[in-house]
Amino acid sequence: MQAQAEDKPYDDINITPMLDLAYVLLVVFILMCTASVAGTKVNLPKSSNTPANLAKPKTKAITVNNEGRIFLDTVPVSLAELEQRLNAEKARTPDFPVVIRGDSATAYQGVMDVLDVIGRVGVSQVGLATKKAK
Repeated sequence: MQAQAEDKPYDDINITPMLDLAYVLLVVFILMCTASVAGTKVNLPKSSNTPANLAKPKTKAITVNNEGRIFLDTVPVSLAELEQRLNAEKARTPDFPVVIRGDSATAYQGVMDVLDVIGRVGVSQVGLATKKAK
């Protein structure tokens, strides 16, 4: 006896395993979305309206324009005044950041003088502002 070989192609797809997977994923998704932090409910105390000193220190901007003049935030200063003001700021907030903005047409020595002052003051967070190339 010869077994009859079925040459008939399958005309239906068994989607039961795919539905099982979809249902499991749906249940996991629902459980994860509705999960909340477990704990005992407490009545939290109110804080004062004065903000804590947790904010980042204000960045100081030092600008050297194309004439070589130096500005601290927008106030024109000499190198001695710059060092004095940076020392005062360092006494208030020891780790304040400084950004140096040098004009592209300024003499390089002007920016180097500012960097020397920043080094003498001991500022560790220094950035050089640039423009994105077109």
